[in-house]
Amino acid sequence: MTDTLVTYTQKDKIGLISFNRPDKLNTLNREIIPSFREIIGRIRSDKELRCLIITGSGTTFCGGADLKSGFEKNHGEFLSEALMEFYRPYLEIGSIKVPVIAAINGHAIGGGFGITLLCDIRVADRKAKMGANFTRLGLHSGMAISYILPRLVGLARANELLFTGRLITGEEAAALGLVNYAVDKEAVMDKALALAKEIAQSAPAAVQMMKRSVYEGLDWNPVRAAAMEAQNQARTFEMEDAKEGISAVLEKRTPNFTGR
Repeated sequence: MTDTLVTYTQKDKIGLISFNRPDKLNTLNREIIPSFREIIGRIRSDKELRCLIITGSGTTFCGGADLKSGFEKNHGEFLSEALMEFYRPYLEIGSIKVPVIAAINGHAIGGGFGITLLCDIRVADRKAKMGANFTRLGLHSGMAISYILPRLVGLARANELLFTGRLITGEEAAALGLVNYAVDKEAVMDKALALAKEIAQSAPAAVQMMKRSVYEGLDWNPVRAAAMEAQNQARTFEMEDAKEGISAVLEKRTPNFTGR
């Protein structure tokens, strides 16, 4: 499956999903969705799987939505539903029964950052940039980021990151408790595999029940939160600030926001 936009391999009861658009910084577009959905379906039916790792090919984990693809256009009043459908396959990461580890081998921005938050454990390149840069694009966040982030780092720190749209390094993320480990780039996958193998040695039914207990105890519902975010994100996409923010990123300049 090396010629697909998302690859999946499995060895020793450990699965590995890799976003495979290295020339596009592994950004997300509509063409990726069928492959990702098919892989998730296969994982759900695999009763032998003990742990799953998600990473990116090349030097980046995932650069978020492909802003050049125009995925947000031509939906009119149904934009919020289209955005939710765009995010839904990745939200299904949260429903996978086995533990999921994000091997953040490079930058994880916007929606790519959201994918890491949906995982249970995170190992990051200490120098990789991570964060929810939506406000710097004139947008509201998506993929339940505004719901998950405060639960991981606390309200005040989450507010700071969300309101400023600032990116942080993997090392800073570890200091915040956002990632479990920040290591050298070449050690990310080795560390993720070591954790996966350690998990795979534990009793699988107990691990899966433990995971379910943890999230049920938190009253965890990122899908509901993402649906609310999709409505707010759709509204911001229709504003002049979003057009300006996206244009500024593509043109590599500082945006001039007006609040409209």
